[in-house]
Amino acid sequence: MSGPLSGYRIVELTGIGPGPFAGMVLSDMGAEILRVDRSQAVSDAAATPVNDILGRGRRSVGVDLKHPGGRDTVLRLVEKADALIEGYRPGVTERLGIGPDDCLARNPKLVYGRMTGWGQDGPVASTAGHDIDYISLSGALSLVGRAGEVPVPPVNLLGDFGGGGMLLAFGVVCALLEASRSGQGQVVDAAMVDGSALLTAMIWSFRAGGQWGERGTNMLDTGAWFYEVYETADGGYLSFGSIEPQFFAEMVRIVGLADDVDGKGPVPDQWDRASWPAMKERLAAVVRTRTRDEWAADFEGSDACVFPVLDLEEAAAHPHNVHRQTFTERDGVTQPSPAPRFSRTPASIAGPPAAAGQHTDGALADWGFSAAEISELRAAGAVR
Repeated sequence: MSGPLSGYRIVELTGIGPGPFAGMVLSDMGAEILRVDRSQAVSDAAATPVNDILGRGRRSVGVDLKHPGGRDTVLRLVEKADALIEGYRPGVTERLGIGPDDCLARNPKLVYGRMTGWGQDGPVASTAGHDIDYISLSGALSLVGRAGEVPVPPVNLLGDFGGGGMLLAFGVVCALLEASRSGQGQVVDAAMVDGSALLTAMIWSFRAGGQWGERGTNMLDTGAWFYEVYETADGGYLSFGSIEPQFFAEMVRIVGLADDVDGKGPVPDQWDRASWPAMKERLAAVVRTRTRDEWAADFEGSDACVFPVLDLEEAAAHPHNVHRQTFTERDGVTQPSPAPRFSRTPASIAGPPAAAGQHTDGALADWGFSAAEISELRAAGAVR
């Protein structure tokens, strides 16, 4: 196992979405992740879920967390772990007897990472929610969409992953660094409402400086005609990000507006906001005269900051991404490669996703359980 986190051991209490994403990222970076799945999810007939990309790179043990022996199994794993991550609602692990106090009593240096939507406290902390709800309350969703239209949920990238799982992984690594100096563990309270709010920091800057108005009227949210997505003749799309004056001039030249290709006269000053709506219509009409790939060929190699909008399959096959190995194929499944890159301790995918409980006996043995203890736990129904 390679990667900058090689040698660290982390227990992951199984969950969905941001928690497994954090586990995947930490595993890609070299940490040994042992996933604790519910024993009820273990099936002798279960096949390895090769398409579960978020589950890649770690082994799985099946544990009945409501069984005293199952609880004690987790606490014994904690004794040998550097960190634990979980994504239950506030109070659940405490009721199971594997909350922060229980675990830190066994291992005072443990980093206890908690992933929730609303955080461990607050008026709505115990309320159900999903990505769309968390980014609604953080204000992030209000920023995404066109003028005069409803906000557009950006899939579940802002809450679950950018403001959730990535923030949890970052928090765990920060706490591990601190524990290496202090010798003391701590709890990491990662909330998607907090993380998605953090992602809006630059917009708050703009707002404080009087540079941010209603949704869809600003430079970065499709208000500007030179920072927008346009449809091409074949139903494809081009993204325009021509902000700096030299990039803007290059875009205007290549698209033909500098030569009055559409016969509508000179291009107005870039920052004349009053002209933005009309210029958006003008550029849209010009872009629709050719196909996406024809335009992409014209812009290739330029600094106009104009690129084709690729679907996932096209992105995996793009020459730049192929050169960078941005995507990889494992067990017939194309997936994003580990990131970022390290010059001396490269990250890697440690292994395929695991079925629930696939490695119970072997993993427990590697974490210090004797064969007799494992047999006893299995017989009691504490593990499966």
